Amino acid sequence: MSRRVALFLLAFGVWSWIIWITFVKNLSASDQSWAPDGSATAFFYVHLVLAIVSFVLGTIIGVIGWRGLKARKKDLAGQRQ
Repeated sequence: MSRRVALFLLAFGVWSWIIWITFVKNLSASDQSWAPDGSATAFFYVHLVLAIVSFVLGTIIGVIGWRGLKARKKDLAGQRQ
């Protein structure tokens, strides 16, 4: 994997966490997320599942990028010897 691709994947993972943390904060503050009795609505659960899946995928993609950078660094160090 090229350094550029690894950095892109790592940046995507970080970006995904930043965006979805903000989304979940806004979701919890939304009037559509809560019924008048204070219980969570279907809107809340659907969007929470979407956020959780996005957290997982962002983490996986970021880890792939991180491992790509580490492997590339190790390969470059091995070539110098």
